[in-house]
Amino acid sequence: MTVTVERLGHLGDGIAAGPVFVPMALPGEVVAGEVVDGRIAAPKIVTPSTDRVRPVCRHFKTCGGCKLQHASDEFVSGWKASVVQAACDARGILAPIREVKTSPAQSRRRAAFSARRTKKGAIVGFHAGASDAIIEIPDCKLLHPDLVAMMPFLGELTVMAASRKAEVTYRATLSENGIDLAVDGGRELDVALRVALPGMAKKGGLARLTWDGELVAERLPPVQHFADVAVVPPPGSFLQATEHGERALLASVKQAIGAPKRILDLFSGCGTFALPLASGAEVHAVESDAAMLAALDKGWRQASGLKKVSTQARDLFARPLMPDELKGFEAVVIDPPRAGAEAQFEQIAASSVRHIAAVSCNPVTFARDAGVLIEAGFVVDWIDVIDQFRWSPHVELVAAIRRA
Repeated sequence: MTVTVERLGHLGDGIAAGPVFVPMALPGEVVAGEVVDGRIAAPKIVTPSTDRVRPVCRHFKTCGGCKLQHASDEFVSGWKASVVQAACDARGILAPIREVKTSPAQSRRRAAFSARRTKKGAIVGFHAGASDAIIEIPDCKLLHPDLVAMMPFLGELTVMAASRKAEVTYRATLSENGIDLAVDGGRELDVALRVALPGMAKKGGLARLTWDGELVAERLPPVQHFADVAVVPPPGSFLQATEHGERALLASVKQAIGAPKRILDLFSGCGTFALPLASGAEVHAVESDAAMLAALDKGWRQASGLKKVSTQARDLFARPLMPDELKGFEAVVIDPPRAGAEAQFEQIAASSVRHIAAVSCNPVTFARDAGVLIEAGFVVDWIDVIDQFRWSPHVELVAAIRRA
């Protein structure tokens, strides 16, 4: 069957009339192939798009890590902006998209690798698309070179400490003192393994090694810097995917809120926004994870030149801050998970807060939540699209929202 691709779906696949889903195809392309269950699994490009480029990574067709390397950077940027625009249009939100800020190649500083023991050793890498198969990625063009370089070590660790029956997950994060490695699914920590793992951590140059949530070795503290503030996050903590992306988000957030004297940072994590913003304003950081807040608080106490930063451990889904608790804050920074935070936005809408920097990794839930504010008399002034998940369908944004 021959079809013409009309658009891209939210997962990055081409979609033709029917619908027929075509992986690794672009709008306007004519493709041929066998259609099975509404999908052409192995398409042949008959008429390529002018936006098609040669993928930079030799693992592209087998690895499930990247979906859009076959498209030009200009196309991907435009498509991600259109995804945000479509979500806003669906809710009647009229706001200009100012720019798309894309992180460079080989800048991803955290990754979750999958690994499994084999008869001859081990295999470490990413899962193939929609598959349990693990694909080795020794020439990955997405990850920071230090993460790519550690995969042979992860193979050794898998042979030593993984079961033949279970898959191991390695969550690796670059820090200023080496890689912070959190392992899930390895063998149970017996005496022999407890004795051996610190030596392996030293051999691999790890800053810290945790095993199913238990600290087993810390050679040096895995420091992250938020602006000039040093923080040691708890194992496996959330961190922005790239330093470039973090800087871009922070720059947009600062522009969105102006120069307030008191700021409320909701879903604050370890202080990505709270600590840099404290150079010019008092900040109250709210987050459900007490360990992340403890890291934030310690970083603030050991820093100099910052205004007061207070913290509060609170589940904002179960107990959003109410209007009386929001009183006195001139600006709110809110960065919820993909599900958004509709209940919290409803309370912000009923409060006296005037400026909001809304950070989101899901344009659909952002538009829903922003719609709550618009109904209460707020205006979305502008939106910046932040693409720190290069070559993926993932879209992030910062929106400047103010009370009209």
